Amino acid sequence: MRLARRLSARLLTGLVMIWVVASGTFFLVRLMPGDPVATAYEADIVHGMTPDQARAATALMYGFVPHQPLPQQYLAYMWQLAHFNLGQSITYEGVPVAHVIAAAAPWTIILVLSGILVSFAIGASVGVLAAIRRSTKLGDLLSVSGSVMHGIPQFIIAILLAYVFTTLWAVLPPLGAPYDITLPPGWNLPFIGSLVTHAILPVAAYALASYGGWLLTMKSSVVSVLGDDFILAAELRGLRPLTVARYVARNAMLPLFTILALTIGFMFGGAIFIEDIFNYPGLGDVLFASMGKRDYPLMTGTFLIITTAVILANIAADLLYGVIDPRVRRS
Repeated sequence: MRLARRLSARLLTGLVMIWVVASGTFFLVRLMPGDPVATAYEADIVHGMTPDQARAATALMYGFVPHQPLPQQYLAYMWQLAHFNLGQSITYEGVPVAHVIAAAAPWTIILVLSGILVSFAIGASVGVLAAIRRSTKLGDLLSVSGSVMHGIPQFIIAILLAYVFTTLWAVLPPLGAPYDITLPPGWNLPFIGSLVTHAILPVAAYALASYGGWLLTMKSSVVSVLGDDFILAAELRGLRPLTVARYVARNAMLPLFTILALTIGFMFGGAIFIEDIFNYPGLGDVLFASMGKRDYPLMTGTFLIITTAVILANIAADLLYGVIDPRVRRS
């Protein structure tokens, strides 16, 4: 019952936050210079539609029409969102925004989730080693590697990897598509193998770009835990260094777990530059294209999906704290 009440409270808070973001999105689009909703309505009139047809087309695209009173527009927009209708895309004429997002999401999940998990596993492990050996040359070298990688932008890493492994050495498939377009898509070994080989570079780019942040965060957390009394007690009891390191890693993991949950939530925004460089049709590429073409329904729908994912990830992290840290569970 306690867990159910806590979950209900968190979900209610999450719904309120989603409502606030959706409301802010509505007023942001409504108050943009040039009023894109009114522009779409007038463009339909110019193309020969009657006022009633133009109002219906504008309402289908945005969820409201510009000539209604503002409260009525807002209620119509929220009613549309309550039915999971994000409107229709301008770039992909006649295609619902939800369909565009659903088609792009798997590419982002495969690409970015793989990069997150790889960078988290390597960065956290190396961060523990860098903290334990912080007074040695090895610890200094690991810390410098984390600082350097953390300071290089994603797109620079992606461009360098693409140049080295597709042009200079040409050991991986060239850029242009996320798989070999000559293969029939499906659950067959050649197509899956093509997906994997084409994903190596973008996953590596994302992992390298995130590696430094995980390493430095884990090192800082481990250093703070090393000064706790229970570590001194474990060493005085003569426990093996590997056991002490396991104690340290488990207690230092909590801050990283929060960041990991939020990072997975932000994953639905995609790695925009990486997807653009490697021509991956994910959410990042969709968001980038929608901003360039002023596709407001697609842009606001993608923002709303990202916000919802981050809120849900935060709720999941909060509820799972007790699994990782018994102190939270007891409190």
